[in-house]
Amino acid sequence: MVTIACAFCWSLLSSPSVYAAGIKDSKLASGTEKLIGDVTTWLMILAPVMSGLLIIYFCIRRSAADEMDTKKWNNRIIVAIVSCIGAVLGSATLNIIIGYYK
Repeated sequence: MVTIACAFCWSLLSSPSVYAAGIKDSKLASGTEKLIGDVTTWLMILAPVMSGLLIIYFCIRRSAADEMDTKKWNNRIIVAIVSCIGAVLGSATLNIIIGYYK
């Protein structure tokens, strides 16, 4: 079993490299790159704005709630903050990765 795995790994490592010629210049690749760049830019703008609006709404609802519901609204505020941070960090990371391909 080990010899079969070693032979398979050796065949993968010793095989010639294959390149996708012309894919960089295709409309599909450049369009996808621009689309991802635009979406991530908009996400970095919209995520904090929407999270801010939701947090304001949640604070208003929390102020009118009783003790049991106050805990739920506090949890929703925390989820909105963490989601905003996750969306912005994910978008920034994707922008950085796309930036290496330019």
